[in-house]
Amino acid sequence: MTRADRDLVTALRAELAAIDPSRPCDRVAEAAGLGHDPVQRESAVARLALRLGRRPGGEATTGAVEGGPAFDWVGSAEHCRMAYLRGRFLARGSLSLAGARTHLEFVVPADEAPLLAGWLADAELLASWRVRRGRGVVTWKSSETVGTFLRRIGAGAALLELEARQVSRALRGELNRVLNAESANLQRVVAAAGRQLEAIDRLEADGRLAEQPYLIRLVADARRETPEATLAEIADRLSLHRSAVQRALERLERLALHDDEGVGRRGSRRDGRRRGERTAPVRGAAAPLA
Repeated sequence: MTRADRDLVTALRAELAAIDPSRPCDRVAEAAGLGHDPVQRESAVARLALRLGRRPGGEATTGAVEGGPAFDWVGSAEHCRMAYLRGRFLARGSLSLAGARTHLEFVVPADEAPLLAGWLADAELLASWRVRRGRGVVTWKSSETVGTFLRRIGAGAALLELEARQVSRALRGELNRVLNAESANLQRVVAAAGRQLEAIDRLEADGRLAEQPYLIRLVADARRETPEATLAEIADRLSLHRSAVQRALERLERLALHDDEGVGRRGSRRDGRRRGERTAPVRGAAAPLA
């Protein structure tokens, strides 16, 4: 990730850690998500753990931080579930924005991975899971799913910035794709025009261009006058179909490649002896003198 991306992820996590649940049940759920020993050591997460370990009046919350990751998912309300997932993300989650890809994963005990993946699926946040080096890894690689998850657990301004960057990257990628395609098309047009102009010059030099049908000569003149024009532009200029222009230019190139065989001459035929034909004697022809 770039430094800007890392700063954005840090800001997003700090924003989530700054959320102060108003419902006691949400505080208990988020504390359960944090567990005993969060992997992440950010100061914002540490302060959150301290806040959740006390009730507003200063009394210790029974079964919060001490309760670890144990959580009654089935019997909990939606807001409690999201509070739990927020705590689990802050404790065991990581977000990567490398390149144009978004990757979020939870690194949890191996036996928790399928359970957490099942809970996420129940919340319509389908995730894959696997065991890696003895640890369970629950993963999302879809930027849309990651954005939905972060929004549901309370991300706000930082998520908007993240989505704006993703849109900007997508637009830059699409623009680059279009520019590359246009550049490739332009190179093909230039190369084709070069071949066609060379063919026209060769046919004019040996006199065959003047022997071609009017349409062929018309297209040849248009190509000479506008070397940079596309087939569609030439067709529009001459009020012809694009396919007619393409066929005419292909014929010119083909004729230029066969300049030693008389291809394209009106009424021309190859010498009969080249075809393997036998020339019949002309009746009444005088016998050769001795």
